[in-house]
Amino acid sequence: MDTKTITKMIELARTMTRCEQAPGLSVLRHGQLVRRRYEDLVGHLRDGKPLAMDWKLPDWCADPLAVEGLPDDGTMAWYQVFHDCGKPAVLTYDEEGKRHFPGHADASRDAWLRAGGSQEVADLIAMDMDAHLLKHEGVPEFAARAQARALLLTALAEIHANAEMFGGRESISFKSKWKNLDRRGKAVLAEIRRIQQGKENA
Repeated sequence: MDTKTITKMIELARTMTRCEQAPGLSVLRHGQLVRRRYEDLVGHLRDGKPLAMDWKLPDWCADPLAVEGLPDDGTMAWYQVFHDCGKPAVLTYDEEGKRHFPGHADASRDAWLRAGGSQEVADLIAMDMDAHLLKHEGVPEFAARAQARALLLTALAEIHANAEMFGGRESISFKSKWKNLDRRGKAVLAEIRRIQQGKENA
């Protein structure tokens, strides 16, 4: 990374620091918390390290397929820390004063690319919300992506990092987000296995 890009990245990080994701939590700090969560999760699933944080893990996490073919840790770190870097540009407030970030995934991809970031990370940033919004009918297309497992595991890290903002792990919000990832993660891994078996038998 050249000096010009480093300077742009530093300024992007400063902009994220000045924008609150939630009261008392900056956009940058949120990204850092997601990264820490992901490191803890993947260290456990892939390397057998004991979990340092409190988790509610779906059964599909025990499938070795969940951590196969993940992007390198450097790529994942850039993605996770900067995945919401476009939020300052799209921040709005509703009549009750609540924050909203419409179109933040695309805005974040664009902000990352303007700062000189890689296309690989930009693609992950642009798809960051897809695992959270995934419906049953979208599973085959999602599972066919090279980034599918990285997105699923990051989504799981995100809802745990956000748990306090949602009102804790016993909140309706957390439970609904977790339930969706539980169902879709299982279906995605089953579809990935079907795709792999099809290639092996071809």
